[in-house]
Amino acid sequence: MNEKNTPRKVEKLVAVKGMNDILPPESARWEALEERVRKLMHRFAYENVRTPIVEPTALFVRGLGEVTDIVEKEMYSFDDRLNGEALTLRPENTASVVRAAVEHSLLYNGGKRLYYMGPMFRHERPQRGRYRQFHQIGAEALGFGGGEVDAEIILMAHALWREIGLTDVELQINSLGQPDERNQHRAALIKHFEAHHDLLDEEAKRRLHLNPLRLLDSKNPAMQPVIEAAPRLLDFLGESSKKHLQTVTDILQANGVAYSINPRLVRGMDYYNLTVFEFVTHKLGSQGTICAGGRYDYLFEQIGGKPTPAVGWAMGMERVLELLKELEVGESAPTLDAYAIVPDASYLPAVMACLQGLREQGVSVLMQASTTEGMASMKSQFKRADASGARFALIFGADEMAQGVVTVKALRDAGIAQQTRSLAETAQWGKSLQSNA
Repeated sequence: MNEKNTPRKVEKLVAVKGMNDILPPESARWEALEERVRKLMHRFAYENVRTPIVEPTALFVRGLGEVTDIVEKEMYSFDDRLNGEALTLRPENTASVVRAAVEHSLLYNGGKRLYYMGPMFRHERPQRGRYRQFHQIGAEALGFGGGEVDAEIILMAHALWREIGLTDVELQINSLGQPDERNQHRAALIKHFEAHHDLLDEEAKRRLHLNPLRLLDSKNPAMQPVIEAAPRLLDFLGESSKKHLQTVTDILQANGVAYSINPRLVRGMDYYNLTVFEFVTHKLGSQGTICAGGRYDYLFEQIGGKPTPAVGWAMGMERVLELLKELEVGESAPTLDAYAIVPDASYLPAVMACLQGLREQGVSVLMQASTTEGMASMKSQFKRADASGARFALIFGADEMAQGVVTVKALRDAGIAQQTRSLAETAQWGKSLQSNA
């Protein structure tokens, strides 16, 4: 064979590491979770907001803090080659929601309760429940300063766990106080860690004077004894901060929500103050946090807005779905209602008119498509109908088409008798095919 005529092998392209395809039937579990969240948000009067995936890099540097793992190590940042603007794939969405609220004067007529769903991006080592493209559901209450709103947003997350069947979830709470209280705590932390300087790893030594609060979040086992002995921020809180935390815990107790105070809980972003919280599980190894958040009353100012109180949380969808799978709870793919069996391509115009009528009533129908060789055999189509999981087979044979009817055959329930139905009267019988009929 002439070498010039030899087909050139084309390299197969695959997804970027840590950025995964979500395929059927797994995608049905995602849709089921999203639908439950939408209904929950509606009950709590939260409205949907959608922000761009790409934002100015400065938004996250100023909002999250320069000395944070996300900004220092994990952001996907690049310069727009057309105008040189520094851009970043959003690593989280709270800063984006606040930016949108400021830019569009969203709070002009008062506070807003908002929620979002979508992909975020961080360059981390991919592992169970943690990927470089991951998805979050978040809720943000903007313009509300009371501890009752902190409690409300925690109650909303707690209600979601109950509705989707999660039981092995623990709520941990802390207070980061206000800036002057954190400054006093900061000085005490620096003094404490300087006294144990030889026990710190290189990362802790680098951050000691830049952001000592981050040292409390270290996962280095060798540092845990010195971290446990460090001064607690709770001991530096003033009366107002203590009262705010008390309001939150009183409401949780009144609603029967169990919690524990975790004085080492600091979160990974610098914008938090007062209430912070995490919902954690021990079923996912080291990636135990499935939902986290808190109050961020100073973020609006940091990105150029007016002083505005706010509180919110974000939930990792991959982790929640992984936990549902681990606990063997959650919803499976929806059942297909019917499978259309069509032995002759000449019947397709009439058949598809019938199927459209059924679909308009909410019936899910799959039809075996023709090929260049024509329609598959009846035997082959029946096998595919059975494998599809459909509850009914709709048989459009020669006899049926001559009479203007379709035969409806139950595939899962032998107790349902086979029937013939009029092609022209789908409105009278279509809904009887639905799985919830």
